[in-house]
Amino acid sequence: MEHKDSFDQSSAELRANVGHQDGQTVDNVDQYHTDAEKPLTSQAVDATGEQFPLVEEVLRSDIGVNTLLTRLKQSIASARVSAKDGKVITLIKIKEFAAFLKKRSTLEEEHAQGLKKLCRSSHDSARRPDNRQGDYVHHYNEVISIHDRIADNGTKFALSLHQMHEDLHDLASNTERGRKQWKQTGLTAEKRVQDSEALMEKAKAKYDALAEDYDRARTGDKQTGRVFGLKGPKSAAQHEEDLHRKVQAAELDYSNKVQTTQNQRQELVSVLRPQAVRAIHDLITECDAGLSLQLQKFASFNEKLLLSDGLCVSPLKSPNHQDAGRSLRDVVYEIDNGRDLNNYILSFSSKVDLKPTDIRYERHPTLTPSQPQFSGNVQSQDVLTHQQQLLPSSVGHLAQPPSATGHNIPQNQGPNPTFVPDAEETKYPSSPQKYAFSPGNVGGPPQIPHMQVSTPIHSPTTTPIGGSSNETPHSDLPPSKPVFGMSLDDLLRRDGSAVPLVVYQCFQAVELFGLDVEGIYRLSGSAVHVAKLRALFDHDSSLVDFRNPENFFHDVNSVAGLLKQFFRDLPDPLLTHEHFQGFIDAARIEDDVTRRDSLHALINSLPDPNYATLRALILHLHRVQEHSGSNRMNAGNLAICFGPTLMGTGPNISDAGWQVRVIETILQNTYQIFDDD
Repeated sequence: MEHKDSFDQSSAELRANVGHQDGQTVDNVDQYHTDAEKPLTSQAVDATGEQFPLVEEVLRSDIGVNTLLTRLKQSIASARVSAKDGKVITLIKIKEFAAFLKKRSTLEEEHAQGLKKLCRSSHDSARRPDNRQGDYVHHYNEVISIHDRIADNGTKFALSLHQMHEDLHDLASNTERGRKQWKQTGLTAEKRVQDSEALMEKAKAKYDALAEDYDRARTGDKQTGRVFGLKGPKSAAQHEEDLHRKVQAAELDYSNKVQTTQNQRQELVSVLRPQAVRAIHDLITECDAGLSLQLQKFASFNEKLLLSDGLCVSPLKSPNHQDAGRSLRDVVYEIDNGRDLNNYILSFSSKVDLKPTDIRYERHPTLTPSQPQFSGNVQSQDVLTHQQQLLPSSVGHLAQPPSATGHNIPQNQGPNPTFVPDAEETKYPSSPQKYAFSPGNVGGPPQIPHMQVSTPIHSPTTTPIGGSSNETPHSDLPPSKPVFGMSLDDLLRRDGSAVPLVVYQCFQAVELFGLDVEGIYRLSGSAVHVAKLRALFDHDSSLVDFRNPENFFHDVNSVAGLLKQFFRDLPDPLLTHEHFQGFIDAARIEDDVTRRDSLHALINSLPDPNYATLRALILHLHRVQEHSGSNRMNAGNLAICFGPTLMGTGPNISDAGWQVRVIETILQNTYQIFDDD
């Protein structure tokens, strides 16, 4: 059974469901443009029809256009969001649906990406040879695959929500443009009628004033004296005639203004206002319908997400009992621990020796009865002298004076003792290590055993008398398992440890014996000691144990120098050449929190062995700086010591200061960047 989801279902498939709530429909939003005589709210009538006359009366009144414009603005505010400074802000209300979709989309995407990353890391970890294999790893990978499909469902759901948010944003933008257009058209018509009415009132006032003046002049209410005009004094008859002429002109102007106002109002009431009301009403209906459509899509997508996740966890079985995929419970319950254990044990069957070894007693050849005897009572040094005389020329270097080997064994200048061999021919050993000298019989008759002995005359593990106690038997051994100069990836593949053993050993020595040493990591140790310790690790790191200070010559500064030498010898620095410029750019940021977050993101992008080694180093240096009262090594001093060491040499020498700032910032925010396990 396929687990793909149809989150990209087109809005046309869901549009048929818009508005079918409580038996109502708004399928044809353009019908208001077809007939100007239809009621303005024929699609918005209440089920009872009781409120229709009042609604119609409001819409046909002078406040109809403004009322619908206000309502349209609310609809747009319910659907529209605007981006500002990277944050989602609603125009009016903060908890509107588009903002909710945007935030929900972000959360779902972060969850899906985190789950996807977890699945990848878990799958890679399961394939490591040091983890349990067999039937368990097969079923475990199947469990991870189920979660991977769930993450894919979440990603599709987040993309669908993001698309819905974009659709709502486009709808709100288009509606806003229509609202502004019809606002200008409708309010302009209303304003034109209002201006015409104002001119009409002004003409009427002028006409009334002139009519009153003319009535006073005509009825004999004359002023005393003569009326003075522009061309001189006027008589009463002339004044009456002049007023009559003005009244007639004012009456004509007033009549024209009334006629114009009536025509404009008639056009407004019958054509312009209904057209604007219907257009704005259509915009409101379209905006509300689009919002309802997105709400229905949101409900449908939620159902599909839960259903798809449920089918991933527990697929449905077909009627013909064909396997449509195993459920999570079936996969987990099919793990056979006993079979895995038996298969693991059987993998070592080829290494078992089927022939048992016979156990029997064997007498050492030196304890056989036939032994050469010496005559007389001689001292042990005489025996050694006589034994050296019996050595063949090929091993004569053992008979050289003790000064050549560092031992101060006195030589006996007396006569040689008489040696009585067996009747058989004496067999000389093929190497000088097969000779033995036992000084424990001094004072008694020396017993010289058979020449085939196994104890060497000079043990190679004995510290030479008078020699330096700092000599180590492994300082001149070849690098059978080199550590220095190897990349962290190569060391991880060879040794199976994300943090090299030499780093752990140096941490251990410094934390046991060097936390209170003044200038630790700043003072240089002995170059000879560092070279010898390096040879030890290059020979076999597993043989080195720095818990005993004798193993590093009681010189903890040499251990610190050895650790810095290891990081300097890496082919690619610990913080890698690839991220060098990124760390420098992050160090240039002035804000402490922003700089810390930028460095944290770069550290998380490092390869796994680099990240693990850096984490162990920073936690160790943090413990060192906690003792800065005694060792005088705070975060700044440690950063100076480790900045160029961990980041390598950049193209500009001026970047050295920024390198120090990188390490200092990491040390100052140790527990914000790394966890303390």
